[in-house]
Amino acid sequence: MPTAYDLIRPAIFCLDPERAHRLSVAALKAMPRRAAPKADAALAITVAGLDFPNPLGIAAGFDKDAEVPDALLALGFGFAEVGTITPLPQPGNPRPRLFRLAEDRAVINRFGFNSQGGEAAARRLAARAGRGGIVGVNIGANKEAVDRIADYVTMARLMAPHASYLTLNISSPNTPGLRALQDVGALHELLDRVGATVAGAVPVFLKVAPDLQPEDVDAIARAAIDRRLGALMVSNTTIGRPPLRSAHAAETGGLSGEPLRALALTRLRDFRKATGGEIPLVGIGGIASADHAWDSIRAGASLVQLYSAMVYEGPGIARRIVRGLEEKVRGAGLGSIAEAVGSE
Repeated sequence: MPTAYDLIRPAIFCLDPERAHRLSVAALKAMPRRAAPKADAALAITVAGLDFPNPLGIAAGFDKDAEVPDALLALGFGFAEVGTITPLPQPGNPRPRLFRLAEDRAVINRFGFNSQGGEAAARRLAARAGRGGIVGVNIGANKEAVDRIADYVTMARLMAPHASYLTLNISSPNTPGLRALQDVGALHELLDRVGATVAGAVPVFLKVAPDLQPEDVDAIARAAIDRRLGALMVSNTTIGRPPLRSAHAAETGGLSGEPLRALALTRLRDFRKATGGEIPLVGIGGIASADHAWDSIRAGASLVQLYSAMVYEGPGIARRIVRGLEEKVRGAGLGSIAEAVGSE
């Protein structure tokens, strides 16, 4: 049956994508505050000491400045991740920088960490203290930073009191040189300095790119295990270009959505093998249905996230996937979704 979003999507797609995104955030801000819907207890899962009511999260990028985390939780997401947030405000890359590839059910973005800055986000997150719900904070470095690792340390210190967990985003393709922090030497320094700053007060997750070589996967997995990270998030957008039909296919930036799904799932399996299940994984990339989420969970993901699929499916996607996962767990005769993790 068509949803309400199916009926209004053509009008939304007439708008510039970035304007449409800002309107969606404004609509969520205007909604009356509601409690998050309760999922089946069998979907509850504990990761990094945090009790998630269900394993589906909204990925960083939707709520860049921590404006609507509670409204996102009310849509049915088990957790919300805000950001990427940088220490200082910055405008990001010139517009246009967001493109819908409707024929491919995909998105290309080259935002470049546009951010209102850490202080503004910290004030918003402090104001929601006591409301409950798992809200992670995705942090990054300013484009002009001389010492980018120092920016992560600054953000970890600022955000740790307000975050359920912190995600170190070193995998965006839209800040020149950022992915170099995935190199072993820089990665070790980053994890050591942030770890010393946080000192166990909040779990630290690491978000990696899908465009990694096998030796990179092994090195990152070992570093994550050795430093007892809370989770590895696999993965970010890709700079690769599988066959695409859209006229926007040649735009530079990170590709997400359906064309990313196969690569993201392969990389998830790679990290599951490399870690041997010693560290939780978060599956990200091309998830648009309960079947997709279930595939990622069975491939080794304890949690999953989506964002681009909301562009095409609307805000009701969270509840639909959660209901579908409830059916998957029951149909498999499992007592808990945790039993499905890595079961393929």
